[in-house]
Amino acid sequence: MKFFRILVITAITLSAAFLVKKFVVEPTYTASGSMEPTLYKGHRLFLDKVTYKFRIPRRGEIISFVSPAGEEHESIKRVIAVEGDTVEIKTKKVYLNGEPLVETYVKYTRPNEILIGDNLGPVTVPPGHLFVLGDNRDNSSDSATWQNPAVVTVSGTFGRSAAVPQTGGRIYFLPVEKVTGKIRGIY
Repeated sequence: MKFFRILVITAITLSAAFLVKKFVVEPTYTASGSMEPTLYKGHRLFLDKVTYKFRIPRRGEIISFVSPAGEEHESIKRVIAVEGDTVEIKTKKVYLNGEPLVETYVKYTRPNEILIGDNLGPVTVPPGHLFVLGDNRDNSSDSATWQNPAVVTVSGTFGRSAAVPQTGGRIYFLPVEKVTGKIRGIY
């Protein structure tokens, strides 16, 4: 009888832990330096999966999401603009609704180079979308740099064909449904 009781308690505990991880909070980590100096590569984080079931992300929040550019992993970035906002980037400086954005958290590793995404827009965020950027602006795959992954089938010799990746148009906005949670803290 005692063994059965321990087995039931263990099953309930494991089930509860699984449900909490699946639906409430999940441990995650920063896989790149794209959010430096706010989050460094290897930081262990809490991913809140509940908050965005009740509201959409807000400006300034750090979120986790599935990339709209076809990347295999989830990404972590900062929300810069929400639907209806107009964003423009002029020589690395972000303007939100015509006003310069004060960003004390930003890092530029190549400040004297003009890179893809250093000049952009103005673009207006459509309904159901976000504009997100990494804090390490010169080393981040985000709304300023995403390109649509297109695959083209090319016929080769002897009737063989191959899928050849080619870059499609720009992707400026993250659909809200791709957001998986809010980053809550470091552990």
